[in-house]
Amino acid sequence: MMRRHWLLVGACGWVLLILMFVSKFINFSFRIPGDYAERTEMFVWTLPSVTMNLQWPDKGASQPYILSSVGPSVVEPIDWQSVNEKRLKLLATVCRNSSLWNLTHTTVGKFVLDRIFVCDKHKILFCQTPKVGNTQWKKVLIVLNGKFSKVEAIPENLVHDHERNGLPRLSSMTDTEIHQRLNSYFKFFIVRDPFERLISAFKDKFVKNPRFEPWYKHDIAPAIIRKYRKSHHDDSESVGLQFEDFVRYLGDKSGRQHLDRQFGDHIIHWMTYAELCAPCDIAYNVVGHHETLERDAPYILKAAGIADLVSYPNIPPGITRYNRTKVERYFTGISQRDVRRLYARYQGDFSLFDYQRPAFLLG
Repeated sequence: MMRRHWLLVGACGWVLLILMFVSKFINFSFRIPGDYAERTEMFVWTLPSVTMNLQWPDKGASQPYILSSVGPSVVEPIDWQSVNEKRLKLLATVCRNSSLWNLTHTTVGKFVLDRIFVCDKHKILFCQTPKVGNTQWKKVLIVLNGKFSKVEAIPENLVHDHERNGLPRLSSMTDTEIHQRLNSYFKFFIVRDPFERLISAFKDKFVKNPRFEPWYKHDIAPAIIRKYRKSHHDDSESVGLQFEDFVRYLGDKSGRQHLDRQFGDHIIHWMTYAELCAPCDIAYNVVGHHETLERDAPYILKAAGIADLVSYPNIPPGITRYNRTKVERYFTGISQRDVRRLYARYQGDFSLFDYQRPAFLLG
């Protein structure tokens, strides 16, 4: 009898130990989901299968939703249609701000129309904003236009060859065709933290230059150095363009205009989103954010009604995250005056798309 009693106690003990082990295992599995977990939470589609046609809210619209004090990369709502609608409401509110009018409005002329690519087959317009992952979106449109069957098959050197990639620009069409498409097609573009985008443009064009565009190093850089480098005691042009020179050039409100005319369309890589896409003068359906592209890309495909036809290329983990450390490193040693002048030029972009004023740089 006593032996049976102790066997029962031992069995209970083993059951308790197993339960404790399972409990710890379950907690552990939820507590450490991986380095990229914050970017993979599930979200719920609430969009209909038809293309959206969102309109600007009227002046009586509710207070715009501020996505985050840090930036869109930490937004956590699961209803991405709602997120986009709130982005558009904020955009419309800032567009009506008279104090920022000159920084947010632009003429919808040939320059803007040159930036907008057309997919007539699926009634889509995409405005190109360089240095925010546009190459991948152009691949998506090339596939939709029937030039290639999948994005992986598109040669890299063809994507930006606008004579051969099968992507017509809106500027190539008649006024009637332009107005018809602007009024009825699904329209979208992508934005990124303005200062981080400038760093990307500087690295791509003046440091790495992977597409072998010699005019940036041999024409544009020397012109900026001659006008904006403080010291010319040595052969300073041989040092190459420094980020400080680039910032001083961009922040010169009136002095850079002559250079910009000289540089031509090459300056699109650092022009403001307002200058490129006229978001206050064209009613876009979606504004995607580079910082949340892993979640925005599927939403855009769904909203445009093409999710079953093409996929957005894989995004390497973490590559779209805002990198404050990198921004601070690039701006180290640049005067407060030059940073403030730079911010004054891009203030419209910061405000339109809910990017926080970089107080850690401005003081």
